[in-house]
Order: sequence, then structure tokens, then C-alpha cells
Amino acid sequence: MTQYETVIGLEFHAELKTKTKIFCSCPTDFSAEPNTHVCPVCLGLPGVLPVLNKRAVELAIKAGLALNCQISHLSKFDRKNYFYPDLPKGYQVTQFPLPICTNGYLIIKDDAGNDKRIRINRIHLEEDAGKLVHSGTTIATSAYSLPDYNRAAVPLIEIVTEPDLSSAEEAKNFAEMLKLTLQYAAVSDVKMEQGSLRCDVNISLRPQGQKELGVKTEIKNLNSFRSILRAVAYEQTRQTEALDNGERIIQETLTWDDDNGTAFSMRSKEDAHDYHYFPEPDLVPTIVEQDWIDEVAKELPELPQKRKYRLVDQYGLSDYDASTIVNNPVLALFFDRVLYHYDDPKTVANWLLGEISRLVKSSEEEIEMISLKPDDVAYLLTQVKEGAINNNSAKAVLEEMFQTGKEPDAIIKEKGFAQISDTSALQDAVKAVISANPQPVADYRQGKKQALGFLLGQIMKATGGQANPQAVREILINALDNE
Repeated sequence: MTQYETVIGLEFHAELKTKTKIFCSCPTDFSAEPNTHVCPVCLGLPGVLPVLNKRAVELAIKAGLALNCQISHLSKFDRKNYFYPDLPKGYQVTQFPLPICTNGYLIIKDDAGNDKRIRINRIHLEEDAGKLVHSGTTIATSAYSLPDYNRAAVPLIEIVTEPDLSSAEEAKNFAEMLKLTLQYAAVSDVKMEQGSLRCDVNISLRPQGQKELGVKTEIKNLNSFRSILRAVAYEQTRQTEALDNGERIIQETLTWDDDNGTAFSMRSKEDAHDYHYFPEPDLVPTIVEQDWIDEVAKELPELPQKRKYRLVDQYGLSDYDASTIVNNPVLALFFDRVLYHYDDPKTVANWLLGEISRLVKSSEEEIEMISLKPDDVAYLLTQVKEGAINNNSAKAVLEEMFQTGKEPDAIIKEKGFAQISDTSALQDAVKAVISANPQPVADYRQGKKQALGFLLGQIMKATGGQANPQAVREILINALDNE
């Protein structure tokens, strides 16, 4: 594909994390029975009046701040008129000329691993459409579809990038960073498998060096990072082969069949569709004062890119470890809470990515459901550091903490895990092992240093693994070298 340059723009629809819909009090629960969370307002019945959900506006502002946007002090809603079975009103209430957020950006990694700024043209508020439940696996294999309007009028933000992306990998990287940023900001639950974050990809090819954009196609409703990656790669290949064969690219909307790894046409977009936008007459313009923006800004946590820089630059973690922690907001919060009580970032990261992650996976428990208390984990690590318990015993204590919820101190006492550091007791153990193993002792004194490891193992075995390894080593070497 070296003779062509790929140009990609992305559009994301993210459902906002509100309890009720954007213009009525119907709940936004995902798993309700079809058509049970509806009312005359969200169904668009005659004579009803919408009332704007203030929290939806706040979350849109929050998303804009997290994505480095300018927040508009004046925005308004419009009617976008089109007819489709999942749109009960026959129009969608959205924002067209005056969106709530503009001119943002997000930094991702390009194909060479360098930072690349992807511009965000706008973020606008709108209501979601309903959902068509297909009789088959996909729309293409279905004999019929039935509308479920529970999702109709759930508050959405649509995030529209500039055509700044150049590859399938960059598109996936942007989607991953956008999802993580919205998740950190607590704007949306971003569950792509449930449709609360959906992606449309606009893609075109042009000869290398040409400034004019090629004819674009749009792939709708991609709901996983894998689908974004595969769909863009597929369309790159398809358009390349068509151009190489002298064919004309048709501007059209495509749907993606993830099972077969192919896209097929839904409708042509050769002519610009006229949605007959006009101002929503039942909603006044939205005024956002600077004080309101400042208050919303105070709700923003440390965002993923800044957090990663802190973990790498300030705490000295590897790029891999920092990325693994940051890529899961729950893991990142747990890390900081343990670190508050135990100031050793590398040790905390090692235990979090090692034993704690192992326990979560082995129990088939989601990492979001970590049952351990951060201060208990910090206490356990402190006991290891101070020599009160050895590393292997600490792992056993951690596992019981995870399984039972008991406090570490109680487990240590109950199981007899307290490390033996008493010098006289350790000296007696060392003398007994030296007396019982004359050949390894002789080997050591003849320069065979590996014999030391055998003797250390015998002492640890004799003390039930509870001896302080460092203290034992010092006492053993002193005894061997000076007797």
C-alpha cells in the first residue's frame, strides 16, 4: 500500500453515565425488558415537552475538558430529520452548528511508537436512537428486526476527529486511549460490547503526495478494538485493489461482518443527505458560565497519560509496568492507595502485577472486583520489609486474605508465619545443621561455594521456612569461616 496514503477520521458515540434519559425521567438501565423504559416524552408522542438533564450537560463538559476541548458558553439543540425504524420521533435531537465542545485533541502512539496529536473537531450532545433486535446473527442474515426503544433518548456525546489518522493501528490506538480517558473521567461506562461506546470509521486513500482527499467510505457501528483494526485493514486493501484496477471508489456507508471479516454496502452516499436541520423549538439555548466549567473541572481525576508519566518519571517504573497499571483504572487506583501506606512504588507494582493479579485471574474474579484492602496489603509488605515475615509466607498470607477477607496480622499469628529473627534460636539451628552435615561443610571449606546453598536450605527446612534468610546466611557464613 506504499503508493497510497490512508486518511482516516473517526466518530464515536458514547452513552453518558446518567441515571435517567436526556429529556425525561426514564431510567437508562441496559438490561431491562424491551420497551419497558419508555414514556410519551422519549417516544415523541404529540403534546409532550422535553426537559434537559443537567447532569448530561455536566458530563459532556467533563468529557470536553478531559479531551482538551474548548467549552462553548453558548450551545443549542437542533432537530435532525430522518426516518428509520429505531427513531420513534422521526427526528433526532442533536447539536449541529453550536456544539458544546470544540477544538480538542488526544495524543496517541503512531506506527513508529512516537507521540502523535489527533485533533478533535467537536463533541456534541444528542439523544441516542432505539435499537433494532435482529432475528438472525446480523442484519444481513435476519428475516426481520424488532425495535426496542429503551435506548431511545439515552444521552450521548458524539466525538468527531479530524482526518488525522493514517493506519488501522493508529485508529485502534486512538479508540483505546479515548475509551480509557472517558473511563477515568467517569463520563461513560464505555462498554463496547453493550453498545455504550460505538465507533464509525471514515476512510479514504489518495496517491502519496496528493493534498486532495480521496473518496471516503464509512464503516458503521464498530464495537470492539479488534473490529476497528480489522475493518480498517480490510477497507484499505479493498480500496487499494480497486484503485490499482482502475475502478472508481463509491462514497457509501458500509456495515462490518466481524464473523466473516468483510464489509458490505448498506446505502450509497453519492449525494449529500439533507437532514433538514432546524432549531429544536421546545428547548432554549444552553448557557454554560465559566464558574460551572470550573466546578466540573474540579471533578476530573488525574488522566491516564499524565498518570503514566508520573509512574515512569517520578516512580521509576518500566514503561510496560506503568502501562499495565494505567490501562486499568481500578488497578491504578488500588496502586495509589497501597502506595499511600507503603512508599515503595516498585515493590507495590511487583506485587500488584504479580501475586495479586494471579489471584484475581485464578479465582475468575474481575480485576474491578479486587476484594483486598489497600491498607492490609501495605501492612503485609511492611512486615516483609521489616523481616517479620518472609516472602514465601507473605504470598500464603496474601492468598488467605484474598479468599477470606481476614486481616494479615491475624493470619500471620494463626498460621505461625512470624519469621524467626532471634539470634540465639538461629545460632542453635545453624549449629545443628553443621553438625548433621559434615561433608557439605567440608566441601564449603574447600572452596565449593554451592555447598552453602544446600546448608541454607537445610536450616530453612529445619525452621519450617520461618527463619530470617539474611540473618541465617550471616550466622552460617560466620560459623563456617571461624570454626
